[in-house]
Amino acid sequence: MAHPTFADPLPAGDGSTYDNERLRPGIYPAAPVPEDFAVPHEPGHPPLDIDWSVGLRGSLTSSTDGDSFITTLTPQVSGTALGRRGSLAFDASADIAKSGGDNQVLPTGVDLSLSGQYTLDENTSLNGEARIAYARDLPGEPGLDPLIIRPAEEVTGALSAGLDRRFGRFTVGLKGSAERTVYGDTLRADTGQTSNADQNLWSLGSTLRVGYRATPIFEVFGEAGATRDIFDQPSARLGERFNATGQTLRGGITGRWGDVLTATASAGVGRRDFDAAGFDDVTTQLYDASVTFSPDPTLTVTAGLSTAIAPPGADSDGIARFEHTATADIDYTVNSWLRMRASADWTRSRQVDGPETETRYDVRAGADYSMSRHTSVSADYAYGHRDNSTTGTLDSHTVSLGITLKR
Repeated sequence: MAHPTFADPLPAGDGSTYDNERLRPGIYPAAPVPEDFAVPHEPGHPPLDIDWSVGLRGSLTSSTDGDSFITTLTPQVSGTALGRRGSLAFDASADIAKSGGDNQVLPTGVDLSLSGQYTLDENTSLNGEARIAYARDLPGEPGLDPLIIRPAEEVTGALSAGLDRRFGRFTVGLKGSAERTVYGDTLRADTGQTSNADQNLWSLGSTLRVGYRATPIFEVFGEAGATRDIFDQPSARLGERFNATGQTLRGGITGRWGDVLTATASAGVGRRDFDAAGFDDVTTQLYDASVTFSPDPTLTVTAGLSTAIAPPGADSDGIARFEHTATADIDYTVNSWLRMRASADWTRSRQVDGPETETRYDVRAGADYSMSRHTSVSADYAYGHRDNSTTGTLDSHTVSLGITLKR
């Protein structure tokens, strides 16, 4: 009778091949590392991703109004929390400046915002934002009206919410907003302490947008908007409130060629109806266009054109303001440590029932050099030209150097 043949027992080995203990039942696929070093099970851990940076910049300006040197501290912090269906983000930044001829250190800008997005289902999403902003110009800054000794402060608070819904090839977006704007007093050489309380206002707005995806690339859309501006007090100059109701209606087309090119163009009409019988209602044509070109992750080129009807603002003699704006930006990442950028913009504004008109354009170029993961230095040059019917012509050249420390 034949006897069965048995294989020789496996050698003990050194664990580098078949004798590895991870291949034994009950052990694989657990990693042979301490529990403290295990990768978290939830993606995006920790739940709140926080970034911060602090920048210090010195700017030397030579203009037809004289020379000035301004030192600016720019702290910034932001955070993002990601969930299964939504996200929440906050951002806080400030500009704290000191003029070379003044020992005062003043905040020239503060911006706090909180935004969120939530997906109800595959076709419906909600979004919202809350924002508070503070802005002011430095006394004696080039380009100010020479009669202004201390410019007015401006504080803005805004809330907005939106709903987007997709119905096959159609998309419908509904947005509502409320905004409060308050101006401080202006100290002037001709009128002394001058109140801007008659420019404080509440602004309410709503927008309905309907789009139709005609092809995988092109979408045609129509948009209707309504605004309501309510001022606190009658105008000190004209004796009437600038309360007004605005309407806009426009149609346009958007094209998207993957991540390389996005272009949008629209045209329409805007109207501003004043409550006071003594003010003429305003109607104007509206044009908007924008292009974003990014052939690869290192290069982004954007350009835009827009028109708007807006309230007159502080230190203004008009009842409203027309604005036409054109912008262009180029951002190019040369390599991991060098980034170059350039931009240009042109603006023409005109007061309604006021004497002031203004045309300005600016050209800027700069570079950012990363010294390490947490430190970068920047250099910028800017040329600005402004032709104002009230304050005259201003040309300025500004050179800036800065350093930024970041997380």
